[in-house]
Amino acid sequence: MLDDITVDEAVLALRPDFAVLAMTAHGLRNGPTDDLTRGWLAEASAHKVQPAKIDAWKDAYRAFGAKPQRTRPSVDALTRRLPLPEINQVVDAYNSISVKHALPIGGEDLDRYSGPPRLVRATGEEASEEALGQPEPGEVIWRDDLGVTCRRWNWRQVVRTRLTEETTNAIFLLERLEPMSLEELKEAGEELADLLTRLSPDVRIASRLVVGGN
Repeated sequence: MLDDITVDEAVLALRPDFAVLAMTAHGLRNGPTDDLTRGWLAEASAHKVQPAKIDAWKDAYRAFGAKPQRTRPSVDALTRRLPLPEINQVVDAYNSISVKHALPIGGEDLDRYSGPPRLVRATGEEASEEALGQPEPGEVIWRDDLGVTCRRWNWRQVVRTRLTEETTNAIFLLERLEPMSLEELKEAGEELADLLTRLSPDVRIASRLVVGGN
């Protein structure tokens, strides 16, 4: 799976500084928010908002015609919901890392994927869940063989691949634009891996950095 993840050249033409750290986690044990993950959320909520990193994502949205005030990049939406909401242990873990580093992170159920994730510019004809709406031509989307998995780069994920308390295998997509460095991106990935291991000591984690040229 990791080796087959791609970022289309048409996306990189919009933002040559884009990179994604893809991580798979096999053997997760998820569950409802507890005192441990509640503490992670509280710690992350106390971090200062980092406007420069969030503004970079707003600019990226404008580059393909989206209005970031109406459909906000995921990390912008999260930082406007502080203190962070409680979802489940695994989502709490990646949301806390997302806010700490002002880094969009998508977490999805790997077993509900069909084929590898691909970041592309939409044709407008991709299959999409009704509640999410149809992507517009040229919109940046994550997709698999069945259709859209996340609209407007990282705005909103489909229900099909959502992480639930029954999820045992997951994929995480940590998305970077400058001014975040690749070093900080890798650091955030290591921190997420540490939190997942604390939740599931036997979890098996692998990762791959996908940059220009893939």
